[in-house]
Amino acid sequence: MSIALQLDDRAFLRRNDPTDMLALTEGFAEQCQRAYDIVREVAVGSLAKQPTAIVMTGLGGSAAGGDFVKAVLDAEGSVPFTVNRDYGLPHWVGPETLVFAVSYSGNTEETLAAYEEAKRRGATVVVVSSGGKLSELAQTAGDVLVSVPGGQPPRTAMGYLLVPVLFVCQAYGLVRQQDFVGSIATLRQTREVFGPDAVSSANEAKQLAVRLTGKLGMLYAMGGWQFAVAQRWRGQINENAKEMIFTHVFPELCHNEILGWVGSGSQGVDDWVTVVLRGGDEPERMQTRAHITFDIIGDATTFVPMTALGNSVLARALSLAHVGDYVSIYLAALAGRDPGNMRAIDQLKEELAKRD
Repeated sequence: MSIALQLDDRAFLRRNDPTDMLALTEGFAEQCQRAYDIVREVAVGSLAKQPTAIVMTGLGGSAAGGDFVKAVLDAEGSVPFTVNRDYGLPHWVGPETLVFAVSYSGNTEETLAAYEEAKRRGATVVVVSSGGKLSELAQTAGDVLVSVPGGQPPRTAMGYLLVPVLFVCQAYGLVRQQDFVGSIATLRQTREVFGPDAVSSANEAKQLAVRLTGKLGMLYAMGGWQFAVAQRWRGQINENAKEMIFTHVFPELCHNEILGWVGSGSQGVDDWVTVVLRGGDEPERMQTRAHITFDIIGDATTFVPMTALGNSVLARALSLAHVGDYVSIYLAALAGRDPGNMRAIDQLKEELAKRD
């Protein structure tokens, strides 16, 4: 059986997947729907005054959704949105800042520290979590708390952690009305086109996984929200497939990395593959810049375009990210690796705990 045809066999995909990461990946649309249903029932109240800035603080899978919310607010919002991945907060955070503290487990030490700092500075805080210490603190303080279902790896719970944040921003009038229903429908379409039941001969995600196997991949984003998607792809491939991949973004890469390709052939990499993440609606000038770049460096790498589905920034970003979810699962299957294994991260946490 060819490598590509192996990916059409669910038994092959699940052979090294004891935690059924494949099923968790396939359930992303339904997860987003459930998150939407949950947050609509939360009494978010109203803000005493309009914030001058928004910060979402979180780490890893819990922070990934923040990059997507930022992309939407950059395109359609009225207030700057920043994603914070640290123990502390930016110096400018204060009473006029809206802070989302997001931790799937509720026990992420960096997020707990940032939450406490946000409270000391008088910021308005909204918490999104499945429980843990963070939920306890929010309940005690009377913060708005969106409680989501727990029990799965944070990187598979992005819908639970993204949809509530964006919905609350919408409820507070900080971003225009979002088509959550249409975006969830686009995710279901994405599953039909790129999921395991779509045969490899017509499935670009499976084809890409085959092309990336044994090679060093690059992710080139055709703009700002596409770069948020590229970062999500990188994290998913790192965590699920346990492989390295690198990211950059147009037009910035035209001012530096384009020169790096000159010597790329002597860096010990036999075959570079560059995935170009597109929304399908990029400005003509951006498309022209990209095509010229491809012509200049085309002898050094192979280009594979991947284009989003959907009719809005939210739908396109989520659909293209979901394609990356599948690519990471297929890569793990082809490499014979358990996509749910998190031993290196667990080991780091164990070593840190010994020093407390």
